[in-house]
Order: sequence, then structure tokens, then C-alpha cells
Amino acid sequence: MKKVSFAAFGGPDVLHLIDAEKPHAGPGRIRVRVRAAGVNPVDWRIREGQVLGAHPVELPSGVGLDAAGVVDEVGEGVDGVAVGDHVFGEGSDTYAEFAVLSAWALMPEGLTFEEAAGYPSVVETALRVLREVGVRPGQTLLVNGASGGVGSAVLQIARDRGVAVIGTAGAANQEYLRGLGALATTYGDGWVERVRLLGRVDAALDLAGSGVLAELVELTGDPRKVVTIADLGAPEFGVRFSGVAGSVPDALAEAAALIARGRLHIPVERSYSLAEAAAAHIDSRAGHTRGRRVVIV
Repeated sequence: MKKVSFAAFGGPDVLHLIDAEKPHAGPGRIRVRVRAAGVNPVDWRIREGQVLGAHPVELPSGVGLDAAGVVDEVGEGVDGVAVGDHVFGEGSDTYAEFAVLSAWALMPEGLTFEEAAGYPSVVETALRVLREVGVRPGQTLLVNGASGGVGSAVLQIARDRGVAVIGTAGAANQEYLRGLGALATTYGDGWVERVRLLGRVDAALDLAGSGVLAELVELTGDPRKVVTIADLGAPEFGVRFSGVAGSVPDALAEAAALIARGRLHIPVERSYSLAEAAAAHIDSRAGHTRGRRVVIV
């Protein structure tokens, strides 16, 4: 099978498309014929060697955590899924023709493989940070970097729970945020005052890592009301850094329910082939995403 791999940490040029043996589904796992794989910032952070504590890597290594595909092998002890089922979930080395998943759910009806691949890690992260920041119905949540995959999920899930949302993003994504039910404003000089004009901020999430934690603490009045997934300087400001995943199966089940109810939709901004994995990482690292990026297999 074809698989994207890297033998040394570094830039996108370390990624290579290679021939590899198919993996097999061990106990409690399934193997899928991958149809699409999600592109997440953690993918290039792992490739650069940034997040080895949370995701230990043995070189050479494959790439990717999220996938959607067709089940073709079921491991011992697995119930509720069969060969031929269409699933989306999380595993390892998903930029490949075949991958093993450790958590999965049946794909909601009407969802394409390309769309489904963009949900697993994104929705788990969104649900986790909403829980950790403790925002309640009737309150207002500020989301810095709101137009990407996690931001898109956060805005929709928060609105479904009765939380008002303010989102910051680039000028080109203002209408996109408003379409997700958020009050929107741009980055840049004067952004704090623009947020104040939109209303009180009860809690804030930093999804972009753009060096605004001090301002988010100022806006909320309490560092305990701010959570970041992208700024490693969080402890300096008394802010919580969220980097350890919660229950992926529970997140997938909630994602499937939200999608089925028409309460969650994350568009695919761009898709790439396996051979274009380096370009996918370059674009992901540059940010300014509207929705999700995926690799089509």
C-alpha cells in the first residue's frame, strides 16, 4: 500500500510517499480502507518534533490521526461494526491507503468520506475545551481563531448549548463566522476594543496561538476563564493549556448526533492527494483556514 512517512523530524520536505505493508487490526481495533484523512495542526507539530510527550514517535513514522473509510478488518473483541461499514474515527498513520483505528463511529447518513474525515480530532478538541473553560448557557464566549476546524465546531456546539459567541478571524472570514451564529471581528490593532463593543466576555478560548493571552485575561477578568490549545506560554499568564484528549468515542458519538440533527457542519476548504501531503502541512501551518483540510486517498 501507499503511505506518507518521515524518517527524521523537520520541515515538510521530510515527508515521502512510500510503499509499506498493510497494518492489521489488533484486539479492540478495526482496519479501514482509507478514503480520506483529516489534516490537523498536530500532524505537522509531530512531524517537527514539537509534541512528543503527548504523541510518542518512533522513526520512521507515518502521519495522521483522523480518517474516514470502509471497514475491511475487525479485531478481536470488537462489536457493533462489520466489514463494509462506513466509519470515521481516530487512529494512527492515516495518510495511507489502509489504517488502524482505535476509536470510531458509523458515518451519519448523507455525509461524504471527505467531510467525515474532518471531524474526529476537531470535535473531541472542541468538546474538551468547552468543558474545561466552563462557559454556561446565557454567557458569552470569545473564540480567538474561530474560522478553522476547531473554531467552527466550537461556535456551533456553543450556540446549540445556548452560549453566545464572539469570534475573531481574518477579514475574509467575517461572513463565515456570522453564518455560524457568531458576532465577528477582525484581528489587528484595536481588536480588544472592537470586542468590548460587541459585549461582555465571560470566557475565552485561544485556538490560534497568536500571542493574545494577556488580552484574553484582561477581557474575561480571570485567567481561569481562559483556555488555549496553541500557546505554550500559557503558564506565564495563569492560563490553562489543553493538550490531552478526552474520550474520543464519546466525542464521535456526540458529533454524529449533532450532524444528524443538522446542528454541526464543518466545510472542507481544500483537499489534497497523498502525494501533496507536504503542501497540506504548509497550508495548515500558515493558518487562515475556513473549515477543514483533508487528504483524499
